[in-house]
Amino acid sequence: MTVLLLGLLIFLGGHSVRIVAEPWRTVQVARWGPLAWKGAFTLVALVGFALIVWGYGLAREQTSVLWEPPFWGRHLTALLTVVSFVLFAAAKVPGNHVKAAVGHPMVLGVQLWAAAHLVANGTVAAVVLFGAFLVWSVVDFASARRRDRAAGTRYPAGTLRGDALAVIGGLVVWALFAFLLHGWLIGVRPFG
Repeated sequence: MTVLLLGLLIFLGGHSVRIVAEPWRTVQVARWGPLAWKGAFTLVALVGFALIVWGYGLAREQTSVLWEPPFWGRHLTALLTVVSFVLFAAAKVPGNHVKAAVGHPMVLGVQLWAAAHLVANGTVAAVVLFGAFLVWSVVDFASARRRDRAAGTRYPAGTLRGDALAVIGGLVVWALFAFLLHGWLIGVRPFG
């Protein structure tokens, strides 16, 4: 569990700088330059992510079961992760109604992804992993929306083309991940 906790600390800690130290971050970006800052941020995120994947694999081998997931949990998880992948895509596709409405669809997608995986997994390791992401994403979403209000941020209006690209892109990546990559990367095949 130590490796998992270290990975979560590094990954979510790096992603929390804007929440807890926005003025410090602004100074560092100005001092280092945007590209160097993004490079360092990416390196920290990759190290944290690698530790999370490795640590979760280790923790799953020795974890206790807190509850048996309900029989319908797998289906709800599939549905919620479809929506979360569409939200992930909406964060990257310009000019869609989702981004215009919520401002930060990636973080909202993380909330759904984490909640969905908590429904389908009742182990201590799963609660630590997905619970940490759920708590972080709720706090980050509130922080980001507060920054938007303070700055008077307005997101561009959405278009049907942007919506279609976000939905189709999200569905394609979800299917690729659910039916192929999840088993290969995580060791669990959600659909057999």
